[in-house]
Amino acid sequence: MAFNDSQRFFPDTRMRRMRAESFSRRLMQENVLTPSDLIYPVFVIEGKGETETVASMPGVERMSIDLLVKEAKALAALGVPAMALFPVTPPSAKSEFAEEAYNPDGLAQRAVMAIKDACPEMGVITDVALDPFTTHGQDGIIDENGYVLNDRTVETLIQQAHSHAAAGADVVAPSDMMDGRIGAIREVLEEQNFVNTLIMAYSAKYASAYYGPFRDAVGSSGNLGQSNKFSYQMDPANSDEALHEVGLDLAEGADMVMVKPGMPYLDIVRRVKDEFKVPTFAYQVSGEYAMHMAAFQNGWLDEKSVMLESLLAFKRAGADGILTYFAKRTAQLLND
Repeated sequence: MAFNDSQRFFPDTRMRRMRAESFSRRLMQENVLTPSDLIYPVFVIEGKGETETVASMPGVERMSIDLLVKEAKALAALGVPAMALFPVTPPSAKSEFAEEAYNPDGLAQRAVMAIKDACPEMGVITDVALDPFTTHGQDGIIDENGYVLNDRTVETLIQQAHSHAAAGADVVAPSDMMDGRIGAIREVLEEQNFVNTLIMAYSAKYASAYYGPFRDAVGSSGNLGQSNKFSYQMDPANSDEALHEVGLDLAEGADMVMVKPGMPYLDIVRRVKDEFKVPTFAYQVSGEYAMHMAAFQNGWLDEKSVMLESLLAFKRAGADGILTYFAKRTAQLLND
């Protein structure tokens, strides 16, 4: 009997044979999710024994430093290698020029010191950006027309990154999307002998509508108002531009690169990994989390299976690590 090209390997080859039993499915699994793939973003507030719920992010709480230390120990016991810190700056500490960003006794700096003192094995990643500290909610210093000034902003970012390194941060993560900031920060870190401080560059950070709940969590949405970040974050329509940005950041001294948001931009993760073959990370951002939680709470999706599937998709796309608000719950599941 003659077979056409689409039939000639059947029945000799039956793709379902390997799917028939659990043992063979496990043997051929191409990607595996482990706690070591996860980074837990956390929001830190002033006070002691203090928590605040984030209405748009069910299950996420802002925590004071003492509670964050306990959280770090719990995460370390679960095998989660790193936390990403995001400070919630009191309105009284915000200013036009974001001086609080590089205060050596600032909230983020004190949080870093406390976590590293109590749980030295926990990797601490700090956000290098000015939006939590500016009265206008932009990630940089603005001119009289509201335009973010690139080089003036980089001067402040250098001071912020240096203060984080001095506090003991393992990784500084510029998320501002200013041109040239990676090279400028790397130069200062070298000069000040912070030669092993890693830089995780938010290289492909898009001007996304998925960030809303995060801005609520850090208290910057009210300051930003009706303004936007289109002049420095990337256009969601662009893909080749992301590779250009990644290449520049690597040339300037980035150790790792980030794609943000995550699931809607997994094509960018794959392109970056294939092109550069460097440590590549992705952020399952607040809007993604909020959508999942809404579906879980309404009974529309199964929490455990969808949570794990969504994170496995990042691994399949080429991400070496995933920033996700599901990190703690996922690690607990994977440890059971």
